[in-house]
Amino acid sequence: MGDVAMTVPVLQCFCQNNPEVKITVVSRKFFKPLFQELPNVSFLEADVKGVHKGFLGLLKLAKEIKTLPIDAVADLHNVIRSKVITGLLRFSGIPSETLDKGRAEKKAITHAHGQEIEPLKAMQERYADVFEKLGYPLNLSKVELLSRKPLTPKLLTLVGKTPKKLVGIAPFAAFKSKMYPLESMKNVLKNLTASGKYTLLLFGGGKQEETILSSWEIGYKDTINVAGKLSFEEELALISNLDVMVSMDSGNGHLAANYGIPVITLWGVTHPYAGFVPFGQPMEHQIVSDRKQYPLIPTSIYGNKFPEGYENVMRSIEPNTIVQKVERVLS
Repeated sequence: MGDVAMTVPVLQCFCQNNPEVKITVVSRKFFKPLFQELPNVSFLEADVKGVHKGFLGLLKLAKEIKTLPIDAVADLHNVIRSKVITGLLRFSGIPSETLDKGRAEKKAITHAHGQEIEPLKAMQERYADVFEKLGYPLNLSKVELLSRKPLTPKLLTLVGKTPKKLVGIAPFAAFKSKMYPLESMKNVLKNLTASGKYTLLLFGGGKQEETILSSWEIGYKDTINVAGKLSFEEELALISNLDVMVSMDSGNGHLAANYGIPVITLWGVTHPYAGFVPFGQPMEHQIVSDRKQYPLIPTSIYGNKFPEGYENVMRSIEPNTIVQKVERVLS
């Protein structure tokens, strides 16, 4: 989800600069709400687990795309499926350009062995490079981000009509090496709710995460678990009204950043210099595990690889560090 969410400000910039050009986004149906507010953008579902599964399914998808008035293809994914699609369309005479993921640079940064590292190009800039190669240069520094969505009666009932600041907490990630220890996160919740100034909204997905967050909702005042209670579209509307989001290196931070919400990101065995900082967020919002204590950070780009002894790198981040950062951002 994070990869898809990071395309949104780039497409927003494209639409602002090129209002006469129509874009068709090809992706999984679940992600459609991400693009509904973008002008001149339509959506084509890629049912990669159904009718578009396998090579024959991709061949069918390519035929569906060719029925549209497509002049060029921007492959913003650069994986086997997207390569097959662009290859089939090129065979029909439709030009394409493909994302440069910077694999060599990313491999180097994960093999720095404790040496100084430098920030790599942001993924959003890499997406913009694809459009530039197609003849559409983009200046992402001037993009107007998505506007906050109105809160529906359902959402107002959920969060209550309160003057308190809304703090989003998204404590989960695809890999445990990117997750702040849950016991430590509970200390963050305890300290934030003690002030009485904030309403905490807990985000997650799946039965196990919902169970954990439900117990937190019961255990801490002014804390609301929204996991499993909202559609994705409703969740986006709620996220767009936050005052700050505390997230792991995961999709929720990118979703919030698309609306200009301040995002505080916690980094485990990954690192913000790899290019995955939520759009428009300053480095002072990035809380990184102690690289002096764990010099091999980043051990991988996605958090799926780490050496023995690096399982608990995020314990080097004190709960009070997170609390103080939230208070500073909201002050």
